[in-house]
Amino acid sequence: MKAIIVSENKELIWADSEKPEISDNEVLIKIKATAVNRADVVQKKGFYPPPLGASEILGLECSGIIEAIGKNVKKRKVGEQVCALLAGGGYAQYASCPEEQAIPAPEGISLTNSASLPEVFATCWLNLFHEANMKENDIVLLHAGASGIGTAAIQLCNLFNCKSFVTASTHEKISYCIKLGAENGSLRSNKPFDDIKNWAPDGVDIILDPVGGSYFQDNLNVLSIEGRLLLIGLMGGTKSEINLGQVLMKRQKIIGSTIRARSSIVKGKVMNDLLEKVWPHFKSKKIKPIIYKTMSIENANQAHEIMEKDENIGKLVLKIN
Repeated sequence: MKAIIVSENKELIWADSEKPEISDNEVLIKIKATAVNRADVVQKKGFYPPPLGASEILGLECSGIIEAIGKNVKKRKVGEQVCALLAGGGYAQYASCPEEQAIPAPEGISLTNSASLPEVFATCWLNLFHEANMKENDIVLLHAGASGIGTAAIQLCNLFNCKSFVTASTHEKISYCIKLGAENGSLRSNKPFDDIKNWAPDGVDIILDPVGGSYFQDNLNVLSIEGRLLLIGLMGGTKSEINLGQVLMKRQKIIGSTIRARSSIVKGKVMNDLLEKVWPHFKSKKIKPIIYKTMSIENANQAHEIMEKDENIGKLVLKIN
């Protein structure tokens, strides 16, 4: 098969690679499309190695057709159109994963566009519902609101009757987020936490933050009593001072969370939740894939450049022939 190989100078090259084998509990997917996530960019640069035993090939999600199944696989079948959450291996013609991590593509969504869904919706579901216990009428702050995760989270907040506010890098992105359903948004270069305090005087209940260090104390300052801060990335650095007294007195929860290294049991539970509680809403058009651009896998370098320049609103999809 062919797959993306990272060269010594960090170029992405479409080249021959070894086709994955499957275990008794796995499925083999002939990939139609994959999508770019910031974790791919970080891994390419050598800062985010895959979990032990996972494919070294980039790519945390894919869509395609099941070509083979292990002898213990019960829910999936050969020929089924699926989208899958991967620990790696999506930038290739074939990928394998535990059957729990592959679910039917949503009805009414093309197989190509379905590649944009697993990573962002699984990340949002895990963090908003499993970790933060989001409930109706919660107020949620989403940093990088126009990202793939941000646009998915806005839609989930709408779907489950919660308010969301966003920060983003441009007026265009803020406008897009508001049209998608966010209550309001603030430029990250324009003292956004002052705006957040005005919009939510009693504090926000949940913060989904891929920034980390440079936002940490400001996040705590706008977090409500018993609020939950979900740290899902470190784009703003790994270190920050913290007012522990404030955390103690306001009973705030700080939760570090990634989905990639979670067990297949946890990932399977998240994917099953999506299948039952979220996927039907694609058919009713209450939610939709947010795709900035669809490109050939052979243009993966260009796709990464778009993400590194922070140009995209929503996902970058890579088609695989």
